[in-house]
Amino acid sequence: MPVTVTEARARAARAVEKGRREWAARGGAAVALDIPLKPPTEREVLADPRAASEWAASWRSVQGADLQIGWATKNWPSAGRQELPERLSLHTTDALARFAGAVVYRDWARIRDRAGELRERFGDGEEIVGAIQRRGGAIDRQTDLDFTLLLEVLTWLRRHPSSGYRLRQVPIPGMHTKWLGTHRALVEAMYSAITGEQDLGLVPSPETLRIRFLDPDDRPGGLSDVTAPIHELAALPINPAIVIVCENLESVLALPDWSVAVAVHGGGYAVPIHRLPWALSSRVLYWGDLDADGFAILHRLRSNGVDALSVLMDEATLLAHRELWVPDPNGAAVRVLPALTPSEQATLDRIRSEGGVRLEQERLPWPMALEALRVAAEFSTV
Repeated sequence: MPVTVTEARARAARAVEKGRREWAARGGAAVALDIPLKPPTEREVLADPRAASEWAASWRSVQGADLQIGWATKNWPSAGRQELPERLSLHTTDALARFAGAVVYRDWARIRDRAGELRERFGDGEEIVGAIQRRGGAIDRQTDLDFTLLLEVLTWLRRHPSSGYRLRQVPIPGMHTKWLGTHRALVEAMYSAITGEQDLGLVPSPETLRIRFLDPDDRPGGLSDVTAPIHELAALPINPAIVIVCENLESVLALPDWSVAVAVHGGGYAVPIHRLPWALSSRVLYWGDLDADGFAILHRLRSNGVDALSVLMDEATLLAHRELWVPDPNGAAVRVLPALTPSEQATLDRIRSEGGVRLEQERLPWPMALEALRVAAEFSTV
């Protein structure tokens, strides 16, 4: 079947989509795309001369200084003399993108021009070319303002390699304080390619942790609720018998006064309990969401050397509160976490077999949850 103009444009568009990051990174390298147009045979022309004529006319209407269409003259016994296009040749990246259509060319021109600005400002060494190619998607998704800020930030960082500034202090006109944090991965990748340095030269914010001192008689300076750098919390001269780690802050805040107990907001996968010496000498209770992430956090906690006892993270609790489940796309994957007990792994498997569900810890009846924590605390201190 003869290749239509629409089909050829679609093929060119696929070629641009596949190659544009590399082409842009390397400066719009010359490419070649030759498309055989498969003109109709004499028999096909005789069978439908109008279709053959319209097909040839459609290719005759294709114009462009940067494309070539090869035509052939056919002198057939029955169909007579016919001028038919045989091959389309496109030999530059711009030619491919322009032929593919206005939208394709617009998108190609954007990443081409941005890559060109990066190379012009920071050099065209292999490291920079490679970074542009690997991060082409992120570069392309930037708004025009964000890309301008990216150039200015990289320029400023290169000129001030050890500024000692914090992330939000970098003085770029027009940049709001959260911009660098939002775009940090792209900035770091490009900065490393430009300078060979992994560090932006900025002072990192200290890692902090929020804890509550539940025992009224053991509150440093009378403080009950503290967010502080981890290294400062680690140095506290306290010796709680029980440390309750809750995945969600609301559960931490709801805990009542509790003798010789401290509550810690785990706050996700970081959960740096292993860096608190006084916690390692205490009995640690972990209460997280009944979902795949909750068990993964428990696994990480134990893998870091914390002998944590899980609370309300069992199959009976899961099944008894089916009406409180919500879907969890992360829960559908098979996970085997060696640090879990057999019953905990069975609960995780049940979460998966139910299609991936989540039972959030805050949804459980509070009197029941509090009693389960007290029973676990009493059992662990016997």
